[in-house]
Formats: sequence, structure tokens, C-alpha cells
Amino acid sequence: MLSLELPERLNAASVFVDAHLAAGRESKAAILCGDRVVTYRDLYEHVNRFGNALRERDVRIEERVVLLIPDSPEFAFGFFGAMKAGAVAVPVNTNLKPDDYEYFLNDSHARVLVVDSSLVPQLAGVRARYLKHVFVRGGVPAGSAAPGADAASPLHATFEVVSLERVLADASSDLTPTDTSKDDMAFWLYSSGTTGRPKGAVHLHHDMLVAADFYAQATLRLKEDDVSFSAAKLFFAYGLGNGLYFPLRTGGTTVMLSERPTPEAVYTALDQHQPTVFYSVPTGYLALLHQAEKTGRTSLGRVRVCVSAGEPLPKHVYETWLERFGVEIIDGIGSTEILHIFISNRPGQVVPGSTGQIVPGYEAKIVDDHGQPLPPRQVGTLYIKGDSIANGYWNKHEETKNTYHGHWINTHDKFLIDDDGYFWYAGRNDDMFKVSGQAVWPTDVEGILLQHPAVLESGVVGGADPEGLVKPVAFVVLKDGQVGTPELTRDLQTFVKAQTAPYKYPRAVVYVESLPKTATGKIQRFKLRELVGRLTPLHPQPSPAADKPPAEPTTQT
Repeated sequence: MLSLELPERLNAASVFVDAHLAAGRESKAAILCGDRVVTYRDLYEHVNRFGNALRERDVRIEERVVLLIPDSPEFAFGFFGAMKAGAVAVPVNTNLKPDDYEYFLNDSHARVLVVDSSLVPQLAGVRARYLKHVFVRGGVPAGSAAPGADAASPLHATFEVVSLERVLADASSDLTPTDTSKDDMAFWLYSSGTTGRPKGAVHLHHDMLVAADFYAQATLRLKEDDVSFSAAKLFFAYGLGNGLYFPLRTGGTTVMLSERPTPEAVYTALDQHQPTVFYSVPTGYLALLHQAEKTGRTSLGRVRVCVSAGEPLPKHVYETWLERFGVEIIDGIGSTEILHIFISNRPGQVVPGSTGQIVPGYEAKIVDDHGQPLPPRQVGTLYIKGDSIANGYWNKHEETKNTYHGHWINTHDKFLIDDDGYFWYAGRNDDMFKVSGQAVWPTDVEGILLQHPAVLESGVVGGADPEGLVKPVAFVVLKDGQVGTPELTRDLQTFVKAQTAPYKYPRAVVYVESLPKTATGKIQRFKLRELVGRLTPLHPQPSPAADKPPAEPTTQT
């Protein structure tokens, strides 16, 4: 297994930000965001200003700084500014609720919160026990401008509340990096919550270097003249690499999209900034294809390669995308705990439907339920070894022991490896269910449903029939203009039966407007299982089935 030779004393901000001035890139665009252009000199100075603002407020080494802001240059200033000052950056999902933010702030013991003004209402009623300073991007809301502000405001506790713009303007643009070890804490990433409350994965100063050098450069072949654009957001592991530290490692340029990555917004950014590398998740590629079908679009501009992760990319989606746009999608798998992609296809060597081959710098093994290695073509649990793996979960002792095993980490994913070294995804450990004693992996059925011309997305789980036996239930999102009818349900069931073993066909189909997902685009099947559990066995009544539920879900059995 390859490894990087790294100095014992290392501050990640020095590598990803400071080094570019010495390399002569100070006038080159580092970040493009709407009409804003941030050069490497701008980035350097604003990172220093943020770090100095923390030092002026006596924020000490390893104290946490929560970032609750959209993708923007300010995210980069806060992320690397915290690190350069020796603090720990903690990006969090911008699409959650007050209870979630109270959990993040208290679980992380955050000393500082950086929040966008548009998200301040989401802090209503939040009690943050350790918080001392709040920097508000875009202006401080009325009633929140000073310690002890009006209790009617979401920011009502006795801590400093000040605009981020004022903080940056008042601080010095010169900052000496804190003398940190390569193994000091640098940032945390909270898991996306496919199985319950998010867990804080503790990442170290060297972790981004490992992911960037072995995946972005050695596998994806990212170059200095590439312009990268990630529809996947910076607050989770996949987007953080794509949209921030990968392009900064190579001296390239990144495009940031502050708004939601709707197909319209993504195509606008592609046309405006002409990126060469594009990153999204399978759900995003489906939505972009659907939009392109409606508008007749067949070009991605200068994009030379696309990347997918978050969920397995169905073979049908890969082939349809390649036929329409003439650009490959390089599918891979990563995780919050391992930081980024560790198994991936290669440009020009894609095996559609597979997850690809092991990335340099990592090792993999597939084991049975007793931890014994399995031969090729047998499904087992995937374990990974590599130097970007997090140090463990913060404040989660038992969960850490269940996942981290010495040099290895249990991904809790099921895979098989073929004779050519390609990995094939079979689902999460808790996804599989048995029908008539035979295993059903939801992704198999979902991949078939996706090939039906009426289906945009689907999520499959097991549900009890009237006799209490487990059978497949499919939650289906239809394409525009399609209507869920008994005839369509029978057609979908027949369609699945014709392409796989008959026992796998869905005994019930629930038509919904959207599926519950994590920020990475992963289907939250535990939420679907909860919904199925509240329904009459295989005769579901209308019920919310997603984060954005339909007004009248239609169910057919």
C-alpha cells in the first residue's frame, strides 16, 4: 500500500492556502461564486483575517468552530482560517432544523458559530451551552447585534453576535500558522444520518493530503488548469473534497454554487463558468437528465469528466448520460469516516454498474460474518485501510469500537469483488431482507425500476404482507406527466419480474413526490421502513413518505 511522506509538524492551511503565493498563483482565480472572483491572494488574506479574529477572542487550539453557511468564499475563509489558528472547523448541513443545530453545537462543544443570516431563524429556541461568539454572514438580524440581545430573537443568549464582514474587516491579514502536528485535530464531519443521529468523525491535518493526492491527482488526474464544479455541497465529505481542497491542492479553480443545486441552477453555472470537472450524486444526474430530455440539451460545455458517489450509479444512468452528453461518469464510493472516495472507476476504464477498483493508498478486504476473508464473487462486508481514515467518533465510544478496528474500518457496506479486481455494491448491512428465504438487495430492484420510462427514482424496503411475511415494497417517484394508476403498478411489477427473479418484484407500489435522503443523496431506508411499519400490511394508506411529502400519495398493490 502506498503512503505519503509527510512532515511531523504540519498545518493543513499552509499547504492548501499559503503555498500558492510562493508558487506564483496570487493573481489566479481560486474561487468563482456567481459574479465573485476570489484570487489566491484574496483567499490567503481572508483566511488570515478569520484566524486572527479567533485569536483575538481567545479561541484556543482544538476548540470547535461550527460553520453553518452555504457554499461560498466565506466557507473557505472559515474552514481554513480555523485550522490555521489551531482551532477545529466543523461544517454542518444547512438544511436541518433547530433541534439538529442544538445537537451539533452542544455535541461539538462549539466555542464559535459562523451562520448565514438566512439561517438565523433556524436557531430559534436553540440553547448552546458552550457558545461564546456568533459571526453572522450577510448582516446581523435586528435584535441580535449584541450580547444579551432581545429574547425574542433566535440569538438571545449572552454571547457576542457580530457580522462576519465586520470581523474580517477589523482583523489583520497577516497570520503565522499555529504549530500543529500532522496528527492534530483539524476538522470534524458529521455522518449523514442514514441510521440515526449523526456522529462526528474527527479528521486530522494530514487527512486531506492523503485523499487529494491519491484520489484527486493519482486516480481522477485533476490538474492545475482544471476548473472544478461540485453540485454536492461543502458541508459533507464528498462535496468538501470536490469543491474545496481538491482544486486547492492542485492550484486549480473551484466553482461554488450557494443556492440549491436544481437542474436549472447547475446548467446555468456550467454555462457561466465552463468547468472541466463536474461532481454530483446519482439523484442529481437523474434530475439533470430529466431536465435535458425536456429541453433538448446535449452539451456540458467544457466538462471533460463527471464524478459520482453517495449511492451506486445505475448502469442505465451511466449509459444514458454518455449517449446524451458524450462524457463519462466516474463512479466511486467514499464515506465521511474515510473522508473521500477509496474505490473508483478510472477515466477511460469504466465498467458500468461497478464501483471500480481500489484507489492507490488504500487496501480493501471483504469478510464474512465471522471476520474471515472471502474469495472473489462472494458477497461480504467491506473493510478499508488507509491514512485518511478519521481518528474515531467524538463522544461515541461504543460506535467507535463497532466501526474502527485497528488499521481497518468496517464500512458496513456489502460488496463482492470480481476476478478483475472490480468491486460491485450489494447494499448496506441492514438493507438486505429475505423473501421466501432468499436475499433481496434493494439496489437490485431499484436499478430495474429506474429503467422503466415512467420512473424517475425509487426506494425499496421490506414490508409485511397480510400473513406477516416480508415482501418488497417500492416507493416510486414518477417523471413529469406520469400518473400512478393501477395499470402502471401492474406494468411496473411485470417489468421487474421480466428482468430478475420473480420473488423480488414489489408487492406494493407507493407513488410519492420525493424520497427521504441524506445530504449526500443516499436514500434513508430506515425512514421508509418506519413508514411501512405504520401502514396496513401491503395495503398502505396515504402517508408522508419523504422529507417533501406529496399532498396525496397514491398506493397500489
